[in-house]
Amino acid sequence: MGDLTSTTRLLEYSINSRSIDVAESLLSYDAKIIGFSLYIWNITETIRLLSIIKTVSPETVVVVGGPEISHEVENNKISSLVDYIICGNADVAFANLCQLIIAKNSPQEKIIQAPFVHPKDIQFPYQYYNDEDIANRLIYVEASRGCPYQCEFCLSSLDKTSWSFDIDLFLQELQRLFQRGVRQFKFVDRTFNLKIKTSLRILEFFLDKLDSDLFLHFELVPDKLPDELRQIIQKFPSGTLQFEIGIQTFNPEVQALVSRKQDMQKTHENIQWLSDATDVHLHVDLIVGLPGESLQSFAEGFDQLVKLKPHEIQVGLLKRLKGTPIVRHTIEYEMKYNPEAPYNILSTSLIDFGQMQRLARFARYWDLMGNSGHFKNTIKLISADQPFNSFMMLSDWLYQSTDQTHRIALKRLFKLMFVGLTDGLKLDKNLVFNALKCDFKQSNLKGSSEFIRE
Repeated sequence: MGDLTSTTRLLEYSINSRSIDVAESLLSYDAKIIGFSLYIWNITETIRLLSIIKTVSPETVVVVGGPEISHEVENNKISSLVDYIICGNADVAFANLCQLIIAKNSPQEKIIQAPFVHPKDIQFPYQYYNDEDIANRLIYVEASRGCPYQCEFCLSSLDKTSWSFDIDLFLQELQRLFQRGVRQFKFVDRTFNLKIKTSLRILEFFLDKLDSDLFLHFELVPDKLPDELRQIIQKFPSGTLQFEIGIQTFNPEVQALVSRKQDMQKTHENIQWLSDATDVHLHVDLIVGLPGESLQSFAEGFDQLVKLKPHEIQVGLLKRLKGTPIVRHTIEYEMKYNPEAPYNILSTSLIDFGQMQRLARFARYWDLMGNSGHFKNTIKLISADQPFNSFMMLSDWLYQSTDQTHRIALKRLFKLMFVGLTDGLKLDKNLVFNALKCDFKQSNLKGSSEFIRE
């Protein structure tokens, strides 16, 4: 913010807060300018908030930026509620705009196209993490921006390449954060293992600082894991490293359609090696609803992934992020999206609306059971043969029996699992009971003995 730093406040609110309460809080600062970062997860709440702010205080200058407003600006609902829109990276552009407004030299154009800013020209923001952040939060850091891959469902496909922050200066910032007590770091780099030398420098930095509280999250491309990276990964103990790996689809034809280049043989080998030979926690992503992907094709990919034994399989529905090239498939593959955020896929030429709803529930229930860690033994039992079909049958049964996908208490879920697997899937009652009994004890729930007898 340059000269305006001393009069700038960085404020955060929850999307669960009432819009009117957030408006009251913001306006209590009597700020001349308020800026908002817009994403698919906060756009609906922010529209409500801005309607209140502009009704109560129309003289307050409102500036918005972020991925949700950087593309397809003309038809955006929020446009009429704001004074300025910054498209693109606003690291420098926002400060420049604020200085012009304060100097009563406001630009005439409402929409401002921010010029590209190289990471070398951006000051690190990590000093603004306060003590409360450090004590209670996962701390986000970035060693690079952008992505060289062109996957059409991702906004990073517009970047064309990746740019790195100066690694020596970046490690100095990490050192300061570590000295302040930060032990949980989430790297937001789109491809952490793009430049292996940089990856090694960062991992070596943390290897020298191992303690029981250290936790590091990285996003990796799965087909690039050379020996030198493998060797250092093996040195980290359990609970320290988490890798998020985007498979998205195992179907080579679908990969080609969305311009995703991935060596599937190496991907299989590397995930298998990570699962068998390291203590890394593996979080692997699949996307439902890509053009050309049928229900059967997705099921086959899910089954392949289950056999590789990652700790978590994140099943997500395709979202039509504004500006992404995925729109070129809309007509040919009859891609129909939710018109409201988060713009999730509703149906395609190969998966109708009813099937897509089933898959959405499958994803939710899998998160509750497959990813929660509470049902490890039971999930192994379900996944022994045709894991997708077995879990889809359980998912259908759960929804028909409860009409719920949220707010299901854990103890109730254990009971539902027993009935669903024995009456619904017709699995052996003793096998199911023993698996659930073991999982229940490991979940450390109170009243385990009474519950098991019941």
